[in-house]
Amino acid sequence: MTVIDNDRIAMANESDELILDRPALDTMFEMLEKMPLPEGEKVQIIGGRIRMSPQRRTHWKIIRCIVRAFEDTFGTDVEVMSDVRIDFPGYRNGFAPDVAKLAIDATEDADGRWHYKDVEFIGEVISKDSAARDYGEKKIAYATADVPVYLVINPYTGTCQVYTQPKDGGYAVEQTVAFGAEIDLTNTVLGMTLKTDKFPRD
Repeated sequence: MTVIDNDRIAMANESDELILDRPALDTMFEMLEKMPLPEGEKVQIIGGRIRMSPQRRTHWKIIRCIVRAFEDTFGTDVEVMSDVRIDFPGYRNGFAPDVAKLAIDATEDADGRWHYKDVEFIGEVISKDSAARDYGEKKIAYATADVPVYLVINPYTGTCQVYTQPKDGGYAVEQTVAFGAEIDLTNTVLGMTLKTDKFPRD
């Protein structure tokens, strides 16, 4: 085994220790479940802080477009979800991505949770309150987790930021695609194109 391999294993173990502060995250989510939270708000824990963002009709329409595209490409049994908790690298990151697609062989753990290593795609539709986190903390966490494709959809500007090829806590490739154009993901693990012509704007 080379020194590089040992370093990678050490980094992976360190990353797992950071995110597997699951008891603390579980306690925080259990407390949230008992609180009278406002309806229509998505709740996540990002960097140990509770964050709420509104769920709007525009968001849901875009999410549905992406889910349908995955079902058309991979079949209705594709493991794709919305607003489901997945813990990511970093300090107490219990995210609920707008859209997450998992690998075909992904399985839940004993606690019924999905592992970030099985995530092939994340899509986040920004709101005015969430934009900084989607382009900042979440992007870093997804890149650190080696999520192959991260898509940020901005209904205010009518554009998508496509991030691929995660490396060293960032993405080596970034592309801007305007609503109406196709997003070419044929050279990624997804092997497909994603149409954006039905994405509504805010």
